[in-house]
Amino acid sequence: MKQATKVTIINDPIYGFITIPNGVIFKLIQHPYFQRLRRITQMGLSYLVYPGAHHTRFHHAIGCLHIMQKALTTLKNKGVVISKEEEEATLIAILLHDIGHGPFSHAMEESIIENVHHEQISIAFMEALNREFNGSLTLALQIFQGTYTRKFLNQLVSGQLDMDRTDYLKRDSFYTGMAEGNINTDRIIAMLNVFEDQLVVEEKGVYTVEKFLVARRLMYWQVYLHKTGVVAEQLITRVLKRAKEVSHNGVDLPASTALSYFLKNKIDQDNFKDALDTFSKLDDYDIISAMKEWCYTDDFVLSELSKSIINRDLLKVKIRKKPFSEEKKQKHIDTLTQQYDITPYEASYFVFTGKISNQGYNYTQGGINIVLPNGKIVDVVKASDQLSLKSLTKEVVKNYMCYPKPKD
Repeated sequence: MKQATKVTIINDPIYGFITIPNGVIFKLIQHPYFQRLRRITQMGLSYLVYPGAHHTRFHHAIGCLHIMQKALTTLKNKGVVISKEEEEATLIAILLHDIGHGPFSHAMEESIIENVHHEQISIAFMEALNREFNGSLTLALQIFQGTYTRKFLNQLVSGQLDMDRTDYLKRDSFYTGMAEGNINTDRIIAMLNVFEDQLVVEEKGVYTVEKFLVARRLMYWQVYLHKTGVVAEQLITRVLKRAKEVSHNGVDLPASTALSYFLKNKIDQDNFKDALDTFSKLDDYDIISAMKEWCYTDDFVLSELSKSIINRDLLKVKIRKKPFSEEKKQKHIDTLTQQYDITPYEASYFVFTGKISNQGYNYTQGGINIVLPNGKIVDVVKASDQLSLKSLTKEVVKNYMCYPKPKD
């Protein structure tokens, strides 16, 4: 009698039971590189605004794997020929699409690592795993990088209506409690098809796509670009930047072995691959633990920035359409230099301006194609009778200025 194959099941709060395929996908999930994602929050410091937003990159990656399984099954049921090798490779590509994220998402990319984007790091991890798994990820890498001949597979991994966005909108909506972002993933997947090697949505799914695009716009303004979240991300970036400066000035800051390595060494595109294994040991816990210690360091800037995040005593932030004048910014800098006897450069860590932008739909990057009953392909903006969809194609830019709250 043939023994039943053991199946691994994960209970997810969004989709219920998720079945993990045996073989290379199960082994990849078990790998320390992937397990690290359990210790990296999906939304950085957004939990300072939405207390429930403690879900991780691990949650998100497993969710993406699940809905990609459903999407590929839907397409195969509609007659799209997808080989077992292509199916496994697409599942691997979506599973590992965020494996390159560092602690608190983008904070490291703009501070202690120079000009190395998280997608480049994801590719470096996938290449390392490909060597370890004897070439099993070669096709997955091609799909992830968009070089494979069947373009719709890449569009499922990275596009305007990919499984990445489909999961994070629903998941982030759930954990933040923002109902506006709750999209119908089942309906989106049920409406997918392939036409002339392009991913398309059947005409009856146009309203579901409209809801998806509007939900994405609302989530960006209300969650991802929430002003408190913006200032928190800026602060943690500045904490790491200052820590690197202090380290380069010969101060031995308390930090984990992995974090110390990145504080003391210049890491950029030329030598990042040599630092990949050390990077794989970095997660949110390294940064939080270090900041708790840095609250008591002699460096005023590093100490105050660390306290600001640890105690959630954040900078004041103003957002408006018009840019802020240099005079206004300088006034706040002058106040700080006099109040704390610090240099204008040190004061600039606490007083700064910037821009945030939101473009709900960018049709120049492939767009979302609707297939009409007569076989004609049109962009969702043309297929929709919702006039507001056209406005989503315009980039909206807002300016912000951060500065310390006046002391009582």
